[in-house]
Amino acid sequence: MNDMTKPLLSVRGLTLDIPMSNGTLHAVRALDFDLHRGETLCIVGESGSGKSLTSLAVIGLLEKNIRRNATQMNFDGTDLLTASKKQMRALRGNRIAMIFQEPMTSLNPAYTIGDQLIEALRLHKNVSREKARNRAIELLEKVGITAAASRLGQYPHQLSGGLRQRVVIAMALMCEPELIIADEPTTALDVTIQAQILSLLVDLTREMDVAMILITHDLGVVARVADKVGVMYAGELVESGPAADVFGKPLHPYTRGLLRCIPQPGKTERGAALGTIPGIVPSLIGDVKGCAFRTRCPHAVEACRDAIPERGEPPHKFLCVHPDGARAAEGEPA
Repeated sequence: MNDMTKPLLSVRGLTLDIPMSNGTLHAVRALDFDLHRGETLCIVGESGSGKSLTSLAVIGLLEKNIRRNATQMNFDGTDLLTASKKQMRALRGNRIAMIFQEPMTSLNPAYTIGDQLIEALRLHKNVSREKARNRAIELLEKVGITAAASRLGQYPHQLSGGLRQRVVIAMALMCEPELIIADEPTTALDVTIQAQILSLLVDLTREMDVAMILITHDLGVVARVADKVGVMYAGELVESGPAADVFGKPLHPYTRGLLRCIPQPGKTERGAALGTIPGIVPSLIGDVKGCAFRTRCPHAVEACRDAIPERGEPPHKFLCVHPDGARAAEGEPA
């Protein structure tokens, strides 16, 4: 019997370093997070902040030149740091499923949808082809694809982008995984289809009690679906905690800057200018010290050049030299 109080996935001190011609790129720096069964953790941040690399580190699909280190990476009792290639192959697609940004790179153009769905199940489970076929039809119907049985004989190029992404979601669910990692799964789709796919994905994970890591840069999506939020900037989790706390009382200057960039129903006046975050993300090559956001932060002080303490009351934590975060720095009540 599973201990529901124990995290399904626990990560401590995750760092990812990439050797470059001019030094070492510190792509991810000292990440800590836990994820329980049935929870959705949304990791948000600008492009290049390390979100996708974090997901690939968990599932063991990093390129060979990337150095992964951590004090702990545990998935339901399995040490992901010391797991063999055979153990990782047994986990991937079975207990941990991945949904990538572009469905055409996830589906093999030379095989039918049916063959790929059936293979995904039979690779990990001892089931007949007939049973696997029935499971494929069941899941295609569950993800909203009509005439599911006839779709099994089609090839990926014969489907629209939205349908392909639904097939990828169905494939991820074939083996009834305990964890789904969705890396910006709607980036390649138009806005209307994006909303449908995300709603579908969240409904299915909740219905099946599956944990999910959703990587996105869309804060509007996060507000609707997240249980927990991790805000990444320059390879660090600068703020993390329950979604209601992070959105209701953002404490890191970067989080507050992101939230000012999106319109808020009932608060943002029509035609009003949205907020911006000036400057650019600093280089993470070589020796990285202090707060990486200090060159763009309106509340930066000399102490921001030194080691930054972790503050807040768990589970809502943030990295900042200001004891009460950006709210106090901006003159708001702590």
